Amino acid sequence: MQISRGISAHRPPLFLLVAGAITAVAIAIPLTYLVIRTAGVGREELSDLLLRPRTVTVLLNSAGMAAAVTIFSALIAIPLAFLTIRTDLPWRRFWLIVTTLPLAVPSYVGSFALIAAFGPRGSLLQLLLEPLGVQQLPSIYGWFGTILAITLFTYPYILLSVRAGLHGIDPAIEEAARSLGYSRRDTFFRVILPQLRPSIVAGSLLVALYALRDFGTPSLMRFDAFTRVIFLQYRSSFNRNLAAALALILVVLVLGILWLENKARSRARYYSRGASRRALQIKLGYWKLPALLFCAGITLISLVLPVGVTLFWLIRGLTVGGGDAVNLAQDMIQPALNSIGAAALAAIAATICALPVAILAVRFPSRITAIIERCSYVGFGLPGIVVALSLVFLGANYLPWIYQTLPILVFAYLVLFLPQSVGTVRSSLLQVNPQLEESAQVLGRTPWQTLREITLPLVRPGILSGAILVFLTAIKELPATLLLAPIGFSTLATKIWTATENVAFSDAAAAALTMLLVSCGSTLFMLSQEQ
Repeated sequence: MQISRGISAHRPPLFLLVAGAITAVAIAIPLTYLVIRTAGVGREELSDLLLRPRTVTVLLNSAGMAAAVTIFSALIAIPLAFLTIRTDLPWRRFWLIVTTLPLAVPSYVGSFALIAAFGPRGSLLQLLLEPLGVQQLPSIYGWFGTILAITLFTYPYILLSVRAGLHGIDPAIEEAARSLGYSRRDTFFRVILPQLRPSIVAGSLLVALYALRDFGTPSLMRFDAFTRVIFLQYRSSFNRNLAAALALILVVLVLGILWLENKARSRARYYSRGASRRALQIKLGYWKLPALLFCAGITLISLVLPVGVTLFWLIRGLTVGGGDAVNLAQDMIQPALNSIGAAALAAIAATICALPVAILAVRFPSRITAIIERCSYVGFGLPGIVVALSLVFLGANYLPWIYQTLPILVFAYLVLFLPQSVGTVRSSLLQVNPQLEESAQVLGRTPWQTLREITLPLVRPGILSGAILVFLTAIKELPATLLLAPIGFSTLATKIWTATENVAFSDAAAAALTMLLVSCGSTLFMLSQEQ
């Protein structure tokens, strides 16, 4: 049921406010770097850059692509979440896992797999159709390929967020709707879907911001998005001020998306917790086969295809190149341990920083807490190379003792991926009735005890989903790792990049498969905790 905005008007506890403010200031460091760099651009040069037709085109490309990816991701994720949580779908646990795993596939690996399978010339599909007289397929490059690739590997952001929301809905509300004569269809659209709105908005925000910051897919698909143009400007010019100015335009676009998200976000809260029993499963009936085909189709193109292409690289490298499988496996051990360690530290740091930000935004809404929350999202919209260069500038000039150390790498991950944790924790917190926390304080609990004993256990699904999102994304982050990792600190992402640069496709494939296995293990752990 929908309850009006009955949030406590008390001032937030000092420890929450201080923790949130420190997080916001820390996340704003790359933005400060961009402002300093952009200040070095002359007024006429900056005006020419802003009014250049190519800049306007890139802006429209990026905004349109982000909007399309978000819409298509929601159309995939919402049915998948509902089918795998609330229905009698056959092999439900299997689909629960495999539909989440595409999040672990690096975008550059997934995009290359799509090109190899559906490219206009020399692709697998074109070779299969060649006996039928098909010499060239329609081009996958540009708008279509970019939107398809990013959608297939980012829809799990919405999927995980919506699943956490479904776990928090009290089945008594649905039962009451059914007793009032609502059909199953009406119950879904008029009762369940409105309660999932915070989760959908939180996941959609992550998808839109990821689409804006992704570099690998636009580059491979030859699509002029901001990340590709910024990278080319950094690489082709000694004047990095113009690249910083372009990145600042991207920040403005991110702020615009945050404003739209704030408008779309419901002002009401959907308090539905209070029952620990599970909702009854919905019988699919004759919809069972279409549901299975839908899950199988999404899994085939988003997971089986990139894994199959990667296995092809590995087998071909071992057979044609004469590689040793045992030595190759041993070479993956240390990069895997480094990746797991750095990504785990990032997930822990993001969870600790996200909790005060989300609690302030939900329980103590004000202008200050809104600013703190918005600051936490800025880094996710920036390309990894921009955040990395800002921290290189900071470390080399002001903090040389942390330059190229593990802490600064983890901090870069925190800047880039904190919103993933904030969004999922926030959507779960919106479903917790504040009267539970107020009752605890009336009974003598301090704010800290209330947080530890009441709030945290109730938002546990959101905390776990946020942590796993940060882990899965940090483990495949490439630009920040290349620039900030300690000397000799090789990760699976850098191993893939180095092997690809050296045309060692078997090494790249082995690293990609290892990354997928690690991600599969973490996903299984998250799902076991949800149950």
